[in-house]
Amino acid sequence: MSDTICAIATARGVGAISIIRVSGPEAIATVAKIFDGKDLTKVKSHTIHYGHIISQNEIIDEVLVSIMKAPKTYTTEDVVEINTHGGIAPTKKVLEILLENGLRLAEPGEFTKRAFLNGRLDLTEAEAVEELINSETDLERKLALNTINGKISKKIKKVRDIIIDLIANIEVNIDFPEYEDALQITLDNLPPKLTEIKKELESLLEESKVGTLISQGIKVAIVGKPNVGKSSLLNTLLKENKAIVTDIAGTTRDIVEGEIELKGIRLKFIDTAGIRNTTDVVEKIGVDKSLTMIDEADLVIHVLNNNEEYTEEDAQINAKLQNKVHITYVNKNDLPAKLKIENSHVIYGNTLTLEGIEPLKNKIIELFDLDKINTSNIEVISSIRVINLIKEALNSINNALNNIAQNIPVDMLAIDIKHAWDLLGEITGETYQDELLDTLFSKFCLGK
Repeated sequence: MSDTICAIATARGVGAISIIRVSGPEAIATVAKIFDGKDLTKVKSHTIHYGHIISQNEIIDEVLVSIMKAPKTYTTEDVVEINTHGGIAPTKKVLEILLENGLRLAEPGEFTKRAFLNGRLDLTEAEAVEELINSETDLERKLALNTINGKISKKIKKVRDIIIDLIANIEVNIDFPEYEDALQITLDNLPPKLTEIKKELESLLEESKVGTLISQGIKVAIVGKPNVGKSSLLNTLLKENKAIVTDIAGTTRDIVEGEIELKGIRLKFIDTAGIRNTTDVVEKIGVDKSLTMIDEADLVIHVLNNNEEYTEEDAQINAKLQNKVHITYVNKNDLPAKLKIENSHVIYGNTLTLEGIEPLKNKIIELFDLDKINTSNIEVISSIRVINLIKEALNSINNALNNIAQNIPVDMLAIDIKHAWDLLGEITGETYQDELLDTLFSKFCLGK
């Protein structure tokens, strides 16, 4: 990281301003060479200066230049931000001039990567920067911001501190058996200590369910026989004509998707092909996709036709839903009734008068406790990478507990305990592999 990097930090296109970010030991000196205004090498840190970018005595653009000197910057290096007019041509031209003067084009996420490597952010905080940029709901924003502020890192550090105290005690027992002041860790008193660690990890995983719900949303599959009103229901929920609606059974032959926000959570609706026995090759592919969507969905809305009697096909679909979170929506209740179902997860309505739409949304809120999530203090984990590492750490602690029953010596049990500690260190980046950083930061946008 001895070189100096630059990149356009704003989205490509036409706007009021564009920002070109520069970071590294030569940031200030390089920009000073192409800036017609105050001597940037002599100005105070965290100041903004008016002037022009020039190249070969030609004015390229009128700009404002922000100077931020190390270490109180995003990367902890000298950072300069050039505010140009927001057209594509001036932004691109200023970037070209910087590259001609010896700077290197930054890789995706390289500014944040430098912030991590220089110790300003840990790995969970760095990941949350990208999550904040990509957040689509207010809850996603709050979740990412809490992680950036180190609230998740503190929870991980708390568990690591408990583990390292235990490891240190075991090592003292092994290396200095004559030291009588240290607690003797035995197969009798080790289980309660490991159980404490286990409960902490299980608590983090339980909390992460809320984080996953916020960050990933709820995948909702709308299923049922052909021509029961699945596409009409999708269009009504989305308030747009997303899916084609006709009276011809089997119109929908592939999945149609759309999103809405409910209580700050994204609902990802999937309208599926009507499920029935068919000899039509194309329709059968759609039916197979519908059955797959049932398995993959977080919630299934089974649509029935109020004007039709309950059929064997309806029963087969319902049987597949018994181990799924599901709602039965009886559509077309404005027509003469031939169907009567009574249970706590049945909603009657229709897409013409919109009867039943609000009760349907309220049932989703109830099933997923969305009111509770919306008002809770969302200091929870949402990163799949972090969740998987916690699961691995929990497995190591469980292995240690299981091995106690086999009378495995304490010094051998310490291997599993130490492995759990190392895994939690990967979460915050106290231990990491270069390949992990390359993969993680490659997902970032340019200029961040």
